[in-house]
Amino acid sequence: MATKTETQKTIVADEQIVELYWERNDKAIRLTDDKYGQFLYRIAYNILQNRLDCEECQNDTYLGIWNSIPPNRPVGPVGFSIFISKIMRNIAIMKYREKTRKKRISSEMTVCIDNLKDTLQSNDSMEEEYLAEELGKLINDYLKKLTERQQYVFVGRFYMGDKLEVIAEELNVHVSTVHREIERLKKGLKSHLERNGVYV
Repeated sequence: MATKTETQKTIVADEQIVELYWERNDKAIRLTDDKYGQFLYRIAYNILQNRLDCEECQNDTYLGIWNSIPPNRPVGPVGFSIFISKIMRNIAIMKYREKTRKKRISSEMTVCIDNLKDTLQSNDSMEEEYLAEELGKLINDYLKKLTERQQYVFVGRFYMGDKLEVIAEELNVHVSTVHREIERLKKGLKSHLERNGVYV
């Protein structure tokens, strides 16, 4: 993938990018890379810890997005970023399992999934449940109600697999502050799910 300078990148609204996918305009892939390339790479690297594998997964992710939109039309303030992060995470996990022939992910992402698992499910099928369409919609609805900072913390921790220290540094706060924020978000998500008939 060619390296771009910041001046060459074009950042547009997610809604415009989604429309280009629906129009089958391959410009959508370039715009996705411009806006979310580093975001997707970080998700893969938290799982694989290998540059070449991450780049391969990134290219596979763009193909996966192209093949998924249409029929899907991710909407909402973070709908597109969450949609593409799921695709990247699934591809990276499959790559990891292919290379190691193990079922468990021995990386920071395992910790993040397990943390959210404590909130959502207590069984071994949590990952599949978490990615289920209806549950995904409920989580997206919950995210819409959060502040921009809360969305950043939630997505950073549970979708990108960022360590608490990384989130704290980027927000210029103490790690303990991020930890408390995550606990509040997990409790809020649990309450939101229960109000919508999902009991955990």
